[in-house]
Amino acid sequence: MSHRSLAILLCGCLLAACSKTPPKTEQTTGGDPRHGRELLARYGCGSCHQIKGIAHADSHVGPPLDEIRSRGYIAGVMPHTADNLMTWIQHPRQVVPNTAMPELGVTRAEARDMAAYLYSQ
Repeated sequence: MSHRSLAILLCGCLLAACSKTPPKTEQTTGGDPRHGRELLARYGCGSCHQIKGIAHADSHVGPPLDEIRSRGYIAGVMPHTADNLMTWIQHPRQVVPNTAMPELGVTRAEARDMAAYLYSQ
């Protein structure tokens, strides 16, 4: 394989890896978006994030969570999959030890519902 062919192949791979939209199959969490909305409000996620559909969720401390399904990465380090989003919601400091996002004691079932709500926006 020539250097030019290798370079073209590498560029194609890199562009594919930067896709902004995760596969639709990965967005399915099996969670309940209505319960997820309640949980996002109860855990106070709006004190740091803008979250569409949640009262007073208009902070600029953390990134806005609207249209999260269109992002290529979670926390800038994990490829965007539903499973990675749920892991981040549950254990952000295991993913990025110095993150400002707190460990809130979210269960896996709660993270599934919260992700389902975020994907519904």
